[in-house]
Amino acid sequence: MNGRHRPMRVALLVCFFGLLGVAAFAGQFDDLAPEERTVLAPLASQWDSFTPEKQDRLRKGARRWANMTAEERSEAKGRLKKWKSMTSGERETIRERFERFRNLPPEQKERLRTARERFRELSPEKRQQVRERWKSMSPEQRELMKRRLRGKN
Repeated sequence: MNGRHRPMRVALLVCFFGLLGVAAFAGQFDDLAPEERTVLAPLASQWDSFTPEKQDRLRKGARRWANMTAEERSEAKGRLKKWKSMTSGERETIRERFERFRNLPPEQKERLRTARERFRELSPEKRQQVRERWKSMSPEQRELMKRRLRGKN
């Protein structure tokens, strides 16, 4: 073997075996655990067309589902039904908000979670009052309120 080509061959072998590892990880639908197959059965015919990354996400989701209580499953189904009823624009807005939230510093995330939890603990009447107050605010007042929630007085 020529010494000049050895690093290239090693790199190619590493890439080749890396790809084999990804392909082996992806697997066939029949290779899934029984509880994963049960949850993912509606996707069986499409399984081979999914990327290994998507297959992995779906398997993780199936395991989470299998460990949920009946109440948690009911809530998840309700959220999915609501998601499916949204327009593509509404879903895109939610994705953008989620991405912004995901990129916040941990202390800001915690402040927002605490504020959301306080809001959820309010009675339905009080939540409606808060929503109406928010709607009646000027853009400047809303921005001030957002800054306070982010901890940027």
